[in-house]
Amino acid sequence: MLRSMTGFGAASACVDGVDYAAEIRSVNNRYFKPSLRLPEGFAALEADVERRLRQRIARGSVSVTLRMKMPDEWAAYRVNTAALQNYLEQLKPLEVEADPSLRIDLGTLLQLPGVCEPPELEQLAERTRDGVLELIDGALEALLAMRAAEGTALRDDLLGQCDRIIELLEAIRTRAPNVVAEYHQRLQSRVSELTASVGVAVDAESLAREVAVFADRCDIAEELSRLSGHVEQFREATDSDEPCGRKCEFIAQEMLREANTIASKSNDAEIAKAVVDIKTAIDRLKEQTQNVE
Repeated sequence: MLRSMTGFGAASACVDGVDYAAEIRSVNNRYFKPSLRLPEGFAALEADVERRLRQRIARGSVSVTLRMKMPDEWAAYRVNTAALQNYLEQLKPLEVEADPSLRIDLGTLLQLPGVCEPPELEQLAERTRDGVLELIDGALEALLAMRAAEGTALRDDLLGQCDRIIELLEAIRTRAPNVVAEYHQRLQSRVSELTASVGVAVDAESLAREVAVFADRCDIAEELSRLSGHVEQFREATDSDEPCGRKCEFIAQEMLREANTIASKSNDAEIAKAVVDIKTAIDRLKEQTQNVE
């Protein structure tokens, strides 16, 4: 199933008394490029989160953001009373000796190193690990669902361009035999005009030889066949269960190569016009495949 590289997924849950919210966004990129923003203390989860992304996403820039809100009583810093008492014991003699009017300011003491300790987020992360990873999985599923929905619309557009190319190729196949016949008539008429005044006749064999050379030079049957084959390969790629973006990009480039060869060999205005339309459709394919995983 064809998937877009653009998508968004979100999930939220309360895990062990802590509110978590996860968001995953993805945009186009030639390769897989993850970017993780996890709360402080959750660095140990990065490897697990990235592994989950790699298992489900082949390419694209993927940004994961995890936010958490702890209960107020959990978010408060813990006062290390032992450290505070140690500071007080050291400061009391200095207070008396320096100036009896000096007083110890508690607010200043709380700013000293080791007095106020932040919540132990590493332990919280370990305790809520399984629930957080399930939350990430939920956001990832939402992202993949959106990428699949956009991929369906992309596939319809891509196949529409393929149908247009095949239609134009059939028109070129119908026109191609007439190109040689019309050249034969123009050449015969021109030769007759040039030789009539001097009374010289050009033998039919020489004329036929010249027409044969022209027919060989403007023969595009092989290119038409290859371009049709590339279109079928493109269609098959969009039906594959595997990520097909890079493969489709390569096939579209090969289509353009064949179209350019047809344009250079055709020597016909109608075929040239059809080739311009084919190249327009191929450019549309190339543009859209930039969005395909």
